[in-house]
Amino acid sequence: MTTVSPSLKVEHKTPFWKKLGRVPWTWRITIGYLTVMLFIPIIAMFLKASTEPPARFWAIATSDVALATYNVTFVTAIFAALLNGVFGTLIAWVLVRYDFPLKRLIDATVDLPFALPTSVAGLTLATVYSNNGWIGSLLTPLGIKVSFTRTGVAVAMIFISLPFVVRTVQPVLQEMEHEIEEAAWCLGASQWQTFWKVILPPLFPTILTGVALGFSRAVGEYGSTVIISSNTPYQDLIAPVLIFQRLEQYDYSGATVIGIVLLSISLVLLLAINFLQAWARRYDSR
Repeated sequence: MTTVSPSLKVEHKTPFWKKLGRVPWTWRITIGYLTVMLFIPIIAMFLKASTEPPARFWAIATSDVALATYNVTFVTAIFAALLNGVFGTLIAWVLVRYDFPLKRLIDATVDLPFALPTSVAGLTLATVYSNNGWIGSLLTPLGIKVSFTRTGVAVAMIFISLPFVVRTVQPVLQEMEHEIEEAAWCLGASQWQTFWKVILPPLFPTILTGVALGFSRAVGEYGSTVIISSNTPYQDLIAPVLIFQRLEQYDYSGATVIGIVLLSISLVLLLAINFLQAWARRYDSR
């Protein structure tokens, strides 16, 4: 016959509110802050969307214009994030491994999209890439139009999401030991083999983190894309602008439905990226 120790009996009879009192204050503040700033707004959004009947919800979420905006938003954001994953890593590499004139100025300029108001960024990009702009005038003879097209949306997303990749990869590159690369060179590895087999594997999860952050920023971008695009349905209209248009029509539940779909797709894609990060870490630990 088993017996229960007195200490276990006391623990079993301890009221819940006393157990809650043992939780550190840091945990309480964290949970309270997340509840107010994150959980409650998300729950409220789901509750607002649930006021629509299921048939009406499905009709709004899968309407032709909504599906077109999902395509423009997510495909363009993924493209911008992947492109920044390549060139952002290259920029971080140059800033860490090389010394050159005006290095500090260029390093500080990388953070400009963080501080620049998105509406100002959109106005600047639309001017520069217009048919008469500095860059747009060079592309127009080639038949390439940027401003007020889907290409302009991609340029805006690339601009505002680039710092996330650079600032995520840069500290990891600074911590990497240069002696490992020298050892690979001494063993006969070329510079490309050294990068591909020595540098990239431990750096890959960090690059994915930067890509995920850049993708999240690009999906939620509104201020710059609404200016550089023509906001034409089925062409360059993005989901955040469609939500705003529905709000202007006082269709609050319809706007919430689009927001729920946007949130759900973003969450699935971010979970997929986190899975790739975990897989890359396990592969690297082997």
